[in-house]
Amino acid sequence: MSVKAFECVPIVETLQFTEDNVQRKIECLECSGKYLFIGTIDGSILTYLLGDEQQTNGIMAGIAQQIIYKQLEIKKPVKIIKAASALECLLVLSDTNLLILSMPNLKASGKGPILRGVTTFCFNEYAVTNDPFSVQICVGLKRQLQVYNVSIDKITRLKDIGMPDHALKLAANGDNVCVALQDEYIVYNIKTSGVQKLFSFNSDMFVPMICRITKEEFLVSANEGLGIFTDEKGMSNRPPVQWSYPLLDLAYSHPYILGLSDEVVMVYSILDQQQKQAISFVGGRNVGNFDGRIYINSCSAVYSLVAVPWYEQVKVLLLDGKVEEALKLSRNFEPVGMNKEESTKLLQDIYRRAGFIYFSYGDFDKAHELFENGHVDVREIISLFPGFLPSSSNFVRAVPPLHEIADVIQLFASDEIKIKGAKRFLQQFLEYIRESGLTPHLMEVDTALIKLFAEKNMPELETFITTSEITCDVKDCYSWLEKYSCYHASALLHRHAQEHDKALELWTKIIKGEYKDDSFRGLTFFIECLANLQDHELVWRYAEFVLSQNEELGVGIFTLRSDEDQKSQFKPDDIVDFLQNFPKAVIIYLEYLVLDKKCHVEKFHTHLGILYVENIIKLKKLGQSEELYKMRQRLQNLLQLSNLYRAQMLLGKMHDAELHKETAIVYGKLEEHDKALDILVHQLKDFKAAEKYCVDNAEGKDVKYKHKLFYTLLSVYLSQKLQFNEKEEYIIQAIELLNSKPSEFDADKVMNILPPTWSMSVILLFLQGALRNSLHKYRMSRIECALARGENLQKRFTLYDIQRLRVQLHETK
Repeated sequence: MSVKAFECVPIVETLQFTEDNVQRKIECLECSGKYLFIGTIDGSILTYLLGDEQQTNGIMAGIAQQIIYKQLEIKKPVKIIKAASALECLLVLSDTNLLILSMPNLKASGKGPILRGVTTFCFNEYAVTNDPFSVQICVGLKRQLQVYNVSIDKITRLKDIGMPDHALKLAANGDNVCVALQDEYIVYNIKTSGVQKLFSFNSDMFVPMICRITKEEFLVSANEGLGIFTDEKGMSNRPPVQWSYPLLDLAYSHPYILGLSDEVVMVYSILDQQQKQAISFVGGRNVGNFDGRIYINSCSAVYSLVAVPWYEQVKVLLLDGKVEEALKLSRNFEPVGMNKEESTKLLQDIYRRAGFIYFSYGDFDKAHELFENGHVDVREIISLFPGFLPSSSNFVRAVPPLHEIADVIQLFASDEIKIKGAKRFLQQFLEYIRESGLTPHLMEVDTALIKLFAEKNMPELETFITTSEITCDVKDCYSWLEKYSCYHASALLHRHAQEHDKALELWTKIIKGEYKDDSFRGLTFFIECLANLQDHELVWRYAEFVLSQNEELGVGIFTLRSDEDQKSQFKPDDIVDFLQNFPKAVIIYLEYLVLDKKCHVEKFHTHLGILYVENIIKLKKLGQSEELYKMRQRLQNLLQLSNLYRAQMLLGKMHDAELHKETAIVYGKLEEHDKALDILVHQLKDFKAAEKYCVDNAEGKDVKYKHKLFYTLLSVYLSQKLQFNEKEEYIIQAIELLNSKPSEFDADKVMNILPPTWSMSVILLFLQGALRNSLHKYRMSRIECALARGENLQKRFTLYDIQRLRVQLHETK
């Protein structure tokens, strides 16, 4: 058997002898409050006062003391005694007579039986009555079922229902009465007189029994040692019970069914219909549940079946490894003698114990669910993993212990696969607990998670440290992280603890190659950390090291900082001075100031231009054409976009470096267009660039300015300074310019500068275009004049219309 649900305690060990020295034999029992009533075969009723010994589950048990004895006149066996506490009376069935006796003194009320010819009767505890001082009884007579309402002074018949045979057993459930006849079970509805036949049987094979289970459910005995559950519709919602011994009587005490035989009391669970206990009891006659008290009797003695507290039963089941059965029992038991808070604590304790058993089986999913429902102290789980509790924790395992597990290594006999599974469970459970906020022990949880991530070298380690508000034991974690070569994570933890110097020192060693950690993202990450660091002394200390590793990336220490930091702690003048030893870095930083931040400080613009020129000179000497082209593009971009550099200083340096195109850009900025165009045309011979120069510089200006620029370009083409052998090339460019862009010139000025030797056919296209432009201008002016006259006429008409109307003035207006 799986559990000890009840203990057998003697109540009346020996019934007193009769006057002729014959021992009385017990026929039936009833209990009400502190009084036990015994009906005997010889027609006597004995009242016993129950003892005051208090059991652990709150049920009174102990030796009873006889206080009243009553001999009925009939002297026939007392078949049934039922106590009506509200009426302070007993209903007694003896020799088919139904009597009413006073409960305090067992005296009969009235002159005789209230009913005759009764075969059996029962109380209907779920009957709806308007009088609280009355009880409803169902009575079986010969081929008849009658319902009565019994009060202190009268008995009222409520219903008569005919039956095919007389009743052997009755059990009432509100409107429904289950009846055992000679050869069949029937359910009668006393409200509608409806009949529902259940099944037939052979009464020679067993004793018909009926036991009320719930308000809508009965348990009846059947052939082949079965107990069948049924409702008023004849439907069975549970599997049947298989009795192990012939049945004499039935009782129900949730969640157990007690079946009495002449040798044992069989205890079955209604949850799974399996036998849980067998209590040896020879000569048994009756078993009953009397308001939560279970009594059994033989012919001469009465015993109490005292329920073992449900949590003690569950503990036994857990010790036997019957976890599911223990859980089912604990979830379905009705606590007695304790409040909700106490029962909840006990239930949580059971969940915790069951969780550790499933954990020992390696069934981590069930363990997770039970730990969650049991509100387990998460430290109890962490303690199973050696070294995972922080050294600063003062945790001591629960007393009494919840389990007998030393640690996972001992539990799984060093099986690495099982231990890995256990650690995977620990990680998932800790993450769940942390996210749900169900534990006050965050320091232990966070420390264990960091150790788990480090031990398995998981990428989640960095994310956990950087994105979470962790409260771990940092000193304990440092040693653990370095043990598993998680130097980057250790540095992150130092940074989290505001120990920036130690963090930077660790990262520096990783960059130098003194430590190896593949999770470290390299110099870029280190630069980002410095750029976000508020301790400016540390930044300056490590800046030179970073720049020595990579100037282009290293300058990000200063360029990635917030504007507020750059104004207060990291001023541009100081940074430029610091970067003088790093030529690439200083150019990138000055570009950041001038081009990105739009700094209006002249010296930074000039400094950047000079650095460009100096780098171009070096690249020319080295012959690096590709890098030279890029550097010249950067210089040209600066010269075109900026208006703040010192032009004369740059012109001198660019002249020495023979940077003609760049010089032309500067002359353009100085409005010295003739010099700029002279360089583009005569030195660079880039005629397209010269035309583009005129277009770009005329953008946003008026027509006269544009005419002036193109006139200047034409003048450069026709310069008198040119040698005779050079003139032909430039004359061709001048003619192409005139014929392709006639609208860009003032024709009068052009005609004055053209050589007298040119024929009309050479500049025919120019002349035609100039004439078209002149005619267009003339016509447009005529149109504008006409439009102006029309507008003037409209205004005059409006004025006339206003003036022709009279205006009257009054003193009030």
